[in-house]
Amino acid sequence: MNLAPHLWRGLLAARRAVRLSLGTLAALVFAVVVASGRLGGDLRGDTPRALELLAVAALGVLLIGKLAARLRFSPPPARLARAAWEARALPVFIELETGLVLVVATWGVLELTGGLRSPLLPLIYALVAFVVTFSRRWLGALLALAAVALEAAVVWRLGRPAWAMRALATHAGFAAFFAVLHLAFVHGEIWRMRRESSARILAEIRAMREEARDFRLISTALGQGSRPVRSREDEETKLYQGAVETIHQSLFYTLELVKQTLELNTCVLLWLDASGERLKIKELVTDSDAVSELPISADAGALGAIVRERVLVNLRKPKRGHVAYYAAPAEIGAFLGVPVLEDGQLRGVLCADRASGQPFETRDEQVLAGAATQILRAIQSERVFAAVEKGKYEHERFYRASELLRSCLTPDQVFDTTFQAVAEIAAFDAAAITLFDKVEKQHTIVRAAGEAKALEGQVFGDNAGLCAMVVKNKHYLPASGELRDRDTPIYTKRLRLKGAESLLVLPLIRGGEAIGTLMVASARRTVFTKDVRDMLGVIANQVAASLDNAQMYRRMEEMATTDGLTGLTNHRTFQERFSQLIERSARHGKKCTLILTDIDHFKKVNDTFGHPMGDQVLKRIAKVLEANVRKIDIVARYGGEEFALVLEETDAEGALKLAERIRMDAAAQSFTKDGGPATVTLSLGIACFPDDAQDKVAMIAASDKCLYAAKHAGRNRGVLASSLDGAAQASKARALKAG
Repeated sequence: MNLAPHLWRGLLAARRAVRLSLGTLAALVFAVVVASGRLGGDLRGDTPRALELLAVAALGVLLIGKLAARLRFSPPPARLARAAWEARALPVFIELETGLVLVVATWGVLELTGGLRSPLLPLIYALVAFVVTFSRRWLGALLALAAVALEAAVVWRLGRPAWAMRALATHAGFAAFFAVLHLAFVHGEIWRMRRESSARILAEIRAMREEARDFRLISTALGQGSRPVRSREDEETKLYQGAVETIHQSLFYTLELVKQTLELNTCVLLWLDASGERLKIKELVTDSDAVSELPISADAGALGAIVRERVLVNLRKPKRGHVAYYAAPAEIGAFLGVPVLEDGQLRGVLCADRASGQPFETRDEQVLAGAATQILRAIQSERVFAAVEKGKYEHERFYRASELLRSCLTPDQVFDTTFQAVAEIAAFDAAAITLFDKVEKQHTIVRAAGEAKALEGQVFGDNAGLCAMVVKNKHYLPASGELRDRDTPIYTKRLRLKGAESLLVLPLIRGGEAIGTLMVASARRTVFTKDVRDMLGVIANQVAASLDNAQMYRRMEEMATTDGLTGLTNHRTFQERFSQLIERSARHGKKCTLILTDIDHFKKVNDTFGHPMGDQVLKRIAKVLEANVRKIDIVARYGGEEFALVLEETDAEGALKLAERIRMDAAAQSFTKDGGPATVTLSLGIACFPDDAQDKVAMIAASDKCLYAAKHAGRNRGVLASSLDGAAQASKARALKAG
């Protein structure tokens, strides 16, 4: 075996370890020197003092070099990150080594200047504050302890005098105080900076939205929280931010071009706010420092004339105060202002001025008016683009909501999916679906979500609440989507929904009739705008249609799995479920029992009282069977007047008791017809899995055999398969004995 490669790799690893730990080792050696008193006035021994000072100086140079290297190259070099664990551990190691170097170097300075009585002793407090502030929390605490431990070593070396012990306790207390103080300060400062940063971001978003409203990119009715989910808000924010930035770029280049063309001192676009009382700067190109960034009164100076009369104003050597967008006196030789009009409505004022006395001519007026038109076109183009993008996004969400409802097959799926579909369109804090029983005149809250979850299952009658009014009028309420009258209950005075600012109760209309309502509510205002109300109205209609389809699907499913006369499971479904139950019982080692029963002398009932009476008997017996079994059991019409019951986790004795109870309840039923009163009895055959049979076919055969035995023995009784086996064995024994 060639050991050279392994030896070489070992030497390289050792060299790398020494290089990595050299600073730490030097710091530890220096700490020993400090603790032993070899610095300052305590140098002694046989070694010449010059050599000691030289060794200490070498250690100091090494420490300073390592510290400079660590401070400059604190991230680990790529060549050292040879493994994932090393890449994670190395920065911590470097941070620890740097801290140790600082601690030891500081104590070295203190030892050289008087030790525990050094006038520079407060340096140790500054050091503790530094390492606690800029190191990991646990590492800062470790380094602070190292500083205290080094002082304790010095005290120990001095023989632990009382004054030194008091100084140690005092210094440790001050170090802890400074550490906690700086830690609290740093975290408080971080929290303050984060809060200010969040506030700035929110302010910028609000300012951007305000500009979007100024440019009519979004309507003023679109308030905070009108979007259904965070991603929707993000999409709108990006859309409006892009539109506003594009508009500002277009405004800036237009104003810059006008300024260069007309040789202006200032070219500024002032925009009228929503109140119509103030003008604010939207874009500005100027050579002056005197322009005010604050809003200006709409009736100030020459601007007031433009706003009131909506005409171009051309002034030569205007008086001070005529040009209101200057905060300080400025030399203005000429002023020109044109109104920015859109469909007869004043949107803003485009102003230009010159420092020279050269007046504005007709050509200049045409240029500035053309620039105002161009500015308006740029804003309108972005407005159209934003509206198209917004409409596209709305339709995508609406399509997804419709797709969710179209996939529902059961009423429960419709109820659950409705809230998902609504969330695609509008944010809500509470939602509920009610169904109206026209015969009973009752409303039932069949499903609820959010803050309305506690109302689920509540039933109430017709009243003056919004829900009942919506069902009667077949139109959503409130008309504005805002809950203005707090005294008007949504459902009843008892079933109230607290904290709702935006509210919409929509009718679920099917076949021209309102079958219920869909209620959505939010704790924020202006959530259900006109567009949202229209889309939710379509969703409500789709919910009603989906409920109709789901109920039709359920009826078809019931027709395929149930007997049309009795409502019990039909023969085909019984065979499928019985097979599944047998498999489950075999898998878990459980018992199950099959009871086959039929009505005694049923043909006589039909012949005597007629087939309608026979149908009534079958229905009544079916109800008796259903009333006596559990929900987990199977009750089926096996065929004609025969019925089958499968009892899960039930042995033969338990099944026999149940059979007796069923037999007695059936015998207690009385039927009256033209032919007179009548009663019926049942015969029952009982077989248990796995005692009497090990598969479905054998179970049915065994039960059928027991049913035949019950009939043969006189009817109106139940017979167990195990009793037949016992009787057969006894009969066989008697025959053998007689032979």
